[in-house]
Amino acid sequence: MQPRIGFIGLGIMGKHMASHLLQAGYSLTVFDVISSPVDALVSMGAKRGLSSADVAAQSDLVISMVPDSPDVEQVALGKNGIRDAARPGLIYVDMSSISPRVAVRVAQELGALGMRCLDAPVSGGETGAYNATLSIMVGGPEDLFEEVKPIFEVLGKTITLCGTNGTGQIVKACNQIQVALNFVGMAEAFVLGAKAGVDPAIILKVLSGGYAQTRVMDVRGPRLIHGDFEPGFKSKFHLKDLNIIIETAKDLNVPLPCTAITQQLFNALVCAGRGDLDHSAVITILEDLARVQARTQLEEDQK
Repeated sequence: MQPRIGFIGLGIMGKHMASHLLQAGYSLTVFDVISSPVDALVSMGAKRGLSSADVAAQSDLVISMVPDSPDVEQVALGKNGIRDAARPGLIYVDMSSISPRVAVRVAQELGALGMRCLDAPVSGGETGAYNATLSIMVGGPEDLFEEVKPIFEVLGKTITLCGTNGTGQIVKACNQIQVALNFVGMAEAFVLGAKAGVDPAIILKVLSGGYAQTRVMDVRGPRLIHGDFEPGFKSKFHLKDLNIIIETAKDLNVPLPCTAITQQLFNALVCAGRGDLDHSAVITILEDLARVQARTQLEEDQK
């Protein structure tokens, strides 16, 4: 018998993830502080939850997909949160990207009430959520991971148990380091070439065919050189992740010099009022510094 699922947080990624669960035949109760995505999913057959506690009361398993650690704390432990409807056997899976420290504390506090918890952050952005091809990094007990795995398989393709509670968030932090540095490396390459008068479309073509090729370049490179920064993942959320990474590195006494510089580039991007743009927009800070715009000349010629 399929578990009744609750889904809290219907943003850029969450709305797609919830719709996949509906399409897979799961009974779904949804809640978000913004009503429009709730209305859309209710029209598809979901039930409307009135609060996180209300969702938990109607579910066997609750998933959250919210922006930051304080949001998870509110959803899980705050007033009208999941804790208010806690009962032995209720499963909580947080798929947000948050502090490993918070993930462990939430699991401990809800676990003391008989609940079972996993942290399961994802990578793949809106495209991965829409296509159900997310990479899912899971922290928690192995038996619970195996129990929940069929649900993860509705949402993603690469599903990995990383260890105990909190390790999913550690691996997501590692992922976000690599992604951020890839974006900055790609941006520096395009800006240097553009300053020298080379069409960024040529740079993209050459780099995509050699050792410099990355998935970041494949997915965002063609959009970037046309100035398309419609968010698949907002810059302000990547800055949030980088802040978590620096905090975690401090806790573990690990130096991350390149990540620290990248954090400040993303901080500059958000301070410039561009936090709602895609994280590839970090190139605009380098463009500002170099006084050049890395856009394909072919596009400019057509205007």
